[in-house]
Amino acid sequence: MEKKILLAVDDSRHSRNAIRYAVHVSSSVKNLHYVLFHVQPAISLFLKDEAKKSLTAKSELDNVLKKNDQSARRLLENYRDEMAQMGIVPDRIEMVTRTRNLGLAKDIIDFGQNRNFDAILVGRRGLSRLQEMYMGSVTSNVLEHSRVIPVWLVDGDVTTTEILLAIDGSESSLRTIDHVRFMISNNSEVHLTLLHVTSSARNFNLDQEPNPELEEIVARGDTANIEQFYPHAKQKVKEVGISEDQIEMKTVKGGRQAGKAILDFARKGNYGTIVIGRRGINKAFFMGSVSRYIINRISNRALWIVP
Repeated sequence: MEKKILLAVDDSRHSRNAIRYAVHVSSSVKNLHYVLFHVQPAISLFLKDEAKKSLTAKSELDNVLKKNDQSARRLLENYRDEMAQMGIVPDRIEMVTRTRNLGLAKDIIDFGQNRNFDAILVGRRGLSRLQEMYMGSVTSNVLEHSRVIPVWLVDGDVTTTEILLAIDGSESSLRTIDHVRFMISNNSEVHLTLLHVTSSARNFNLDQEPNPELEEIVARGDTANIEQFYPHAKQKVKEVGISEDQIEMKTVKGGRQAGKAILDFARKGNYGTIVIGRRGINKAFFMGSVSRYIINRISNRALWIVP
């Protein structure tokens, strides 16, 4: 089955990183169809208003729109040619450009939802990760507001095809499994690692240190939950043509530092792609501590965030 990803691009190095990853990931995700999508610069509202009253202003507006469209198409053609040189069949690459309407992030998300894309792929933008998260950017706005389509965030140059999927036994984890298994279906060469970071009573934000009895109760519940979840997850992946020896389960201690545990494991194991759910078993909303930690610190990797 064909998979469609929306590549939101501009002329930045971050988009070039996203382009390289989009080609790179095709070894894991077969039958990919790409849409290169560029939102053109905003047009002055004053010029739009004047164009309704003046032929001269209308002519100027038409010239601006024409130049923006030509520039956008040159950009998209260059990216298409780069992808073709890296081995992607040109017939699998579609180019689309639109004038800005609701705002960059909203225009990207709306286009993605209207065309039923399987993922939106964006490169990280901003001077720094912290500035991006707290001051805002197109990337962070897409991450925050895409509540239907998974977002693939690319930071730097991704050189490995290994995929790490962080799970906690929640419904959100099942959705990440569904997304990943669809993307890697019928690929006998891909390898998938499911990572469980153990929970702790400290995750409940108690005012004081939890007593040993509570720690034991939480630990037992966490173990029972993941032991029930893993066979179900493995079966779902096997149903799409992934054999048992392509799936691996790992467990590490995390406590309140689950995000750090996930990233440390990814670095040590040289995983190029990390997959996480939008919220976990404790219903922590996206942009909570785990997601924020990984987004702020991920480097030379891709992060798939599944709603």
